[in-house]
Amino acid sequence: MTGDDATTLLAAADRLRTLAARTTGGDWRIGGLLASRPEVIAHAPDGGTEHVAEARTRSAAWITALSPAVAEPLATWLTAAATAGGPDPAAVALARVLLGRLPEGPPAP
Repeated sequence: MTGDDATTLLAAADRLRTLAARTTGGDWRIGGLLASRPEVIAHAPDGGTEHVAEARTRSAAWITALSPAVAEPLATWLTAAATAGGPDPAAVALARVLLGRLPEGPPAP
């Protein structure tokens, strides 16, 4: 890895942490009464909740930063980590979080 690559990786990690710190916090979960119009609700550690849509100002940048455009690079990294000599602990931690949140199959019609 070159110094430029390391600088790029560290800058991306720093921006992601900074963005996460100013975004609507908590454990985001899908909720709501209508399946055709689910709501994303942030559950705070203190038990409070906040509709993410109501916190658009703080959440919009997070949603766009982690749009489907990041799926392929993340999947490629996870695949590379799985086939490397020893799995990267950060990749394993991310995979565990994703498996706890991602549906197993396609969405219901």
